[in-house]
Amino acid sequence: MDASHARSHGPLLTAVAALCAAALLGGCAGADAGHTARAASERRAPAAASDLQDDYQRVIKDVLPSVVQIQGSKDLGSGIVYDDQGHVVTNAHVVGKERTFRVTTAGSESNLTARLVSAYPEQDLAVVKLTNMPAGLKAASFGDSSRAEVGQIVLAMGSPLGLSSSVTQGIVSAIGRTVSEGRSGDGDSGTGATIANMVQTSAAINPGNSGGALVGLDGKVIGIPTLAATDPDLGNSAAPGIGFAIPSRTVTHIADQIIKKGRVTDSGRAALDITARSVVDSSARPSGVAVVSVRKGGAAADAGLRAGDVITRLNKSPVDSVTSLAEALAGRSPGERVDVTYVRSEQRRTARVTLGEM
Repeated sequence: MDASHARSHGPLLTAVAALCAAALLGGCAGADAGHTARAASERRAPAAASDLQDDYQRVIKDVLPSVVQIQGSKDLGSGIVYDDQGHVVTNAHVVGKERTFRVTTAGSESNLTARLVSAYPEQDLAVVKLTNMPAGLKAASFGDSSRAEVGQIVLAMGSPLGLSSSVTQGIVSAIGRTVSEGRSGDGDSGTGATIANMVQTSAAINPGNSGGALVGLDGKVIGIPTLAATDPDLGNSAAPGIGFAIPSRTVTHIADQIIKKGRVTDSGRAALDITARSVVDSSARPSGVAVVSVRKGGAAADAGLRAGDVITRLNKSPVDSVTSLAEALAGRSPGERVDVTYVRSEQRRTARVTLGEM
């Protein structure tokens, strides 16, 4: 190759070299940018975790002093300080049939004394009152459970297995659950209540958590942890991660009446005004609810139902037991009109019933 040929390619070689250099520089710049982005992301991750941890600790510091341990002669549970007068709300199955309790606060090992104001087993709620309100004990703040959302982070506070001032965390797993408890004496510590609109949570709920607080990250109580689901396939042992809390709307509605009037006068719960029992068919399968008696002037009596009738359906909901009837009624209101299907003298009939109040 002669000199002129070489010279004619000189600018081209220079340009190619320049492009290669630019490409190399560009590659280095891209690598630097990627490294910077990764570093920023890594910095943000611990910061976000730290912020969430700070939220947890803030809520615990704010709410835990309002959660107490309640000890009867046999049973142990939790409660929430409801007002500055020393009223504490808890589950009815925590107080049972007792009237006097030992109460321990989060900030002290000293026992306080509380006395029963009233219990309402139909909603598994009760109020006790401290005989002496110690300094520094403050009432919890209750939120609106109707605004709870699936996926919302919650903390459960109470005394599981007697371990006072314990906290577990989870989320709201579902809302609007209707759940029936077992009864004391049947291998269960519940009251047999059927409760509507319960908040389902993955936060661990164990014996002793009953009556405590289910709290959002805003520090508001949205429910009272009451029971954990059981798995029949595991010998009715607790099913991990499935617990239920009575919604705060129900808690405040009932507690306010007990504190002001000493009893519940407005349950807000619908009723047929009957005494009933579950019946089974020839194969021993649940088949309906037999009416044992009707209250004179009550909802069922006014609609023409009478003792001996067997209820099999309420509107579109099949009824094969007293529990299923209670669940069908739980989401309804007094004064609402429903169709009750029943069997009398082997004939199927339907009555239009205006529901009464529990």
